[in-house]
Amino acid sequence: MQTPSRTELPLAAGSSGCGCCSSEARPVPPAETGVEYGVEGLTCGGCVAGVEKAVLSLGGVESAAVELVPGGVSRLVITGPAELSAVRVAVASAGYSLAGS
Repeated sequence: MQTPSRTELPLAAGSSGCGCCSSEARPVPPAETGVEYGVEGLTCGGCVAGVEKAVLSLGGVESAAVELVPGGVSRLVITGPAELSAVRVAVASAGYSLAGS
């Protein structure tokens, strides 16, 4: 019996993270429309979703979007009123930290 050949897919140049999802950049609203924070420790789309969900649960937050920088400081943009301390706690509850904290 002969084993069928398989096609190996190349890894994307510069790929990093856990491999469960894409680290492709997503559009993020300009900083002028919200408050911008740096977030450390994110590596993949799952990390991004966790931070966005945690921040969106804060009262008054209208939107939260993360621009992923795997292995660096990702950009979190929030629209709507949110206290820095509440944002810090929300990000920490997702397992990450604000840059400089």
